[in-house]
Amino acid sequence: MKEHILIVDDEEMIRSLLSSALEQEAYTCHQASNVDEAFILLGEQPVELVISDIMMPGRSGVELLRDLKKVNPDIAVLMITGLSDMNTAMECVHLGADDYITKPFGINRVVLTVKNLIERRSLAIEKKNYQVSLEFKVMEQTTQIRKTMNELSCAYDNTLTALVKALDAREREVGSHSERVMNYAAFLGEKLGMCGRELQDLSKGALLHDIGKIGISDNILLKPGQLDDNEWIEMRKHPQVGYAILSEIDFLKTAAEIILSHHERFDGEGYPKRLKGEQIPIGARIFALVDTLDAMTSDRPYRRALPFTAVVNEVIKHRGGQFDPAIVDLFLAIPRKSWEECSGKHFI
Repeated sequence: MKEHILIVDDEEMIRSLLSSALEQEAYTCHQASNVDEAFILLGEQPVELVISDIMMPGRSGVELLRDLKKVNPDIAVLMITGLSDMNTAMECVHLGADDYITKPFGINRVVLTVKNLIERRSLAIEKKNYQVSLEFKVMEQTTQIRKTMNELSCAYDNTLTALVKALDAREREVGSHSERVMNYAAFLGEKLGMCGRELQDLSKGALLHDIGKIGISDNILLKPGQLDDNEWIEMRKHPQVGYAILSEIDFLKTAAEIILSHHERFDGEGYPKRLKGEQIPIGARIFALVDTLDAMTSDRPYRRALPFTAVVNEVIKHRGGQFDPAIVDLFLAIPRKSWEECSGKHFI
């Protein structure tokens, strides 16, 4: 099926000459003597190419070009101009005309130019459609990848939570200590301005802080009495064991740093590396405080939960020692009710 061509010229002889030559090439031609008539035809018939004179009574070919490109930028446009009006021809090219020919013109030149413009238009539309199709496919695949990643993320989180619950149960924790500490840590991290990946890493580090205890024997971990010196040496290896387990997993590398440092103290008296101050990752400094909050306000096999005021006194007492002073000050500025809402329970 050959393309439709609209020829716009106020001279009937030129319209007829062009139509005759192009119809011999099997194109379907339509004729208009002015711009208004051209737009009527364009509204009735799909057209692939417009050949338009520039200088016509009434609205000019420049106006036709300008309005046509607004309506349908995919229509190819070939302008016809006199030798004395080359500046206007160049203006038309800037406005979107695909080419121009000058009067007097050779009919063979016109036919060849039309063929080239039709072919160029077809390639441009094919490329445009391919681009749209490609963008749609990319969008579809991106949506599917995001869905799959979300599902994987949920699966990871559920697996990690199940593992931590098993560890908490092994230590005979009342409720889920690790999940509560994770909630506390995320809450305090948000108050410090953390967000996005940084907050996710903090949450995972808090949730998995005791993962290294999987390598501690039950004889030590569940011993009812005080640990002796050798047993303490073994127990204090659990941050390094946890780090060794998780540091090779890409999405848990930052969390592993928190796990390695979660028993460090702000004054440098912690373990395993005796890090001091801001040498300790911020996530580990946050964890140190909220771990104390949960430990003191939760029932233990050897004692009942302590009052929230006892936590406040403990935190103040060890400000600058065990705990980062800035984090202590932020903790104290947060109302008790907010911590209760975070934990889902009322403190004594």
